[in-house]
Amino acid sequence: MFTGIIEAVGVIEKIEEIGSNINFTLSCPFTHELKIDQSLAHNGCCLTVVEITESQYVVTAINETLEKTNLGKWEVGSVVNLERCMMMNGRLDGHIVQGHVDQTGEIIGIENKDGSYFVTVQYSSEGGFVTVPQGSITVNGISLTVAKSGDFQFSVAIIPYTWEFTNMKNVKNGDKVNLEFDIVGKYIAKLINNQNVV
Repeated sequence: MFTGIIEAVGVIEKIEEIGSNINFTLSCPFTHELKIDQSLAHNGCCLTVVEITESQYVVTAINETLEKTNLGKWEVGSVVNLERCMMMNGRLDGHIVQGHVDQTGEIIGIENKDGSYFVTVQYSSEGGFVTVPQGSITVNGISLTVAKSGDFQFSVAIIPYTWEFTNMKNVKNGDKVNLEFDIVGKYIAKLINNQNVV
């Protein structure tokens, strides 16, 4: 379980294909605190630490993960948003995030609003996902509030701190981002769709 509050960014140091899987080697400020078998969200995608060597660690992405996320687009040098699992005795500063990416979206607009940023994302109708104004959305693992919601697209307003200390400052129009829709909204949408089937 995560909160969508990014702890730090990591850098992809090495990419190794093993069959249909990929091993990613990363460096980050808290590598020395990690443990083997620990869950860590990378751009909002929960991956397991499988190896640690001094200042670097390794995670494995299986084919299903690669198909649903933007991990397959990573290159050596890519900057990745990182968050360790939520501690149960801490505050939930963001919203409930599972680390299970629903799909990728495409950045279709970035506006500088005199210091803050207004980012618009388009996503697929597949899966029946919805957003609502002032609802929660996770973009590349960042807990954000929906500012504007339309048919299969939404916009978020990003404060300067989040822009500066995450990989959002590196995105551009056409980039793919990982999306995890609000878990409560997903359950409600499923209940409504099930009622319509009956």
